[in-house]
Amino acid sequence: MSAGQGGRVRLEIDGHLAWVTLSHPGRLNAITVGMWGELRAVFDQLAADNALRCVIVRGEGGNFAAGADIREFPAERADMAGVQRYHREVLAPALAAVAACPHPVVAQIEGVCVGGGLEIASQCDLRIAGASARFGVPINRLGFPMAPDEMRGLIALAGRAAALAILLEGRVFGADEARAMGLLTRVVDDAQVATEARRSAERIAQGAPLAARINKRLSRRLAEGGPLSEDEYRDYFSYAESRDHQEGVRAFLAGEDPTFTGD
Repeated sequence: MSAGQGGRVRLEIDGHLAWVTLSHPGRLNAITVGMWGELRAVFDQLAADNALRCVIVRGEGGNFAAGADIREFPAERADMAGVQRYHREVLAPALAAVAACPHPVVAQIEGVCVGGGLEIASQCDLRIAGASARFGVPINRLGFPMAPDEMRGLIALAGRAAALAILLEGRVFGADEARAMGLLTRVVDDAQVATEARRSAERIAQGAPLAARINKRLSRRLAEGGPLSEDEYRDYFSYAESRDHQEGVRAFLAGEDPTFTGD
């Protein structure tokens, strides 16, 4: 799918897996306004595809994303109205679409993953990075803080202390430190990032998709805190009479590999 101003968000689907690729050649995949809109549209499309079991988000050309395209800021963020529109009507809906995807989402992180790139990765469910990948949110040097809907995802992933360290110091740091902060699921050799991301997605796809979707919904709800309602308990236990649950138990008892359909 094409986006304006030189950037693109591409979607490829192969069976139960989908790849969403951030592409902005020569700009380390810096994300334009058009690309944020395309990212939202792509994930809205994926959310409606019940045949999918996992989505991989990646950047083109050896980098994940170098954040938002700062060249657009004078036009897009020139005053308070522009700043609010940019963060609340452009970035926030795109990040929310990634977070709301019912299918598990794996971030395949190579090279630079800073600013808006890290915000996107924070909304994914697993993050697999290369050993030389670089992380950070150095926007203090641009004179502005992280917007609320963007900070929420970073805090949910790494906690308030780590989020503040990232934002207040504004450093760019390596994959081992990112993993220690809780930002990453795994760090692998640079040459193995794409392979390991696909292996992870295939492992997810081999499981029951209904269970995966319920796990995503329940984990998000439990993180919000407070007691569950009866409707929420019923939603959780809705798997009880599903074909996939019956198939999983049947296959285990028979010593066979299960064949899940999502039903």
